[in-house]
Amino acid sequence: MEINKKIVELLKNVKEKNPLVHHITNYVTVNDCANITLAIGASPVMADDINEVSDMVSLSSSLVINIGTLNSRSVESMIMAGKRANELNIPVILDPVGVGATNYRTVTAKRIISEVKLAVIRGNLSEVKVLYGTQTKTKGVDSIEIDSENVDEFAQEKEMASALAIRLNTVVAITGARDVISDGKTIYSVANGHKIMSKVTGTGCMCTSLIGSYLGAGDNNLIAAVAGIVSMGIAGEVAYSGLDKNIDGTGTLKVKILDIIYNLSENLIMKRSKINEE
Repeated sequence: MEINKKIVELLKNVKEKNPLVHHITNYVTVNDCANITLAIGASPVMADDINEVSDMVSLSSSLVINIGTLNSRSVESMIMAGKRANELNIPVILDPVGVGATNYRTVTAKRIISEVKLAVIRGNLSEVKVLYGTQTKTKGVDSIEIDSENVDEFAQEKEMASALAIRLNTVVAITGARDVISDGKTIYSVANGHKIMSKVTGTGCMCTSLIGSYLGAGDNNLIAAVAGIVSMGIAGEVAYSGLDKNIDGTGTLKVKILDIIYNLSENLIMKRSKINEE
């Protein structure tokens, strides 16, 4: 499949270019995001003070904004860094963690969207529904939507991703049991991954960092989003298959995910990728 060849080429670019990925992210998963960025072949920097974010993003190849642990100080840093990235044509990805859980979180996500031109928005179904304008429910920062294989619900998910992508002129990626990625013209679905990944804090944030790494090494935002999602999905399912089910658990799984991303290869992508153009 042609998309697989493009992802393999982009992976090579990441390893050759070693793009600097500036994160303004949450303190729960910041170390995981840094490590997976290193594992794929990029370089992470986690700078969020308003006195240096503009300078730091100017040196970077992409910017990751993650609203998982919000505070008023970091929000202003996110806006400033995002605007500076826009001035320099540096791609920005937003991870709207837990949007909808509180009014502050929702208002902040919508403010970022209105003031910063985004290359990619990656969220779970609940988060993207809030941004789209659909009533939904969250528990803390977690989705309580059921990721259904129901054909009608999957069709609605594809329609929502495409419509939101057109409205915001960006790439929208909805991750879940079956991932949907669209730029408003083309829609891809990805069926990689394993449900145990939801038991490890930070797998979504790490996926966003992978997309950020790919964004920093190429010029096609849609391919970068698909690449990050399929890479994370492959890592999760291969990691799970390698667990000793008698003694291993989610701690070992997370370490194995990092190892698989570090060793991600053309062969593994070609063999394991489950991408469909819808």
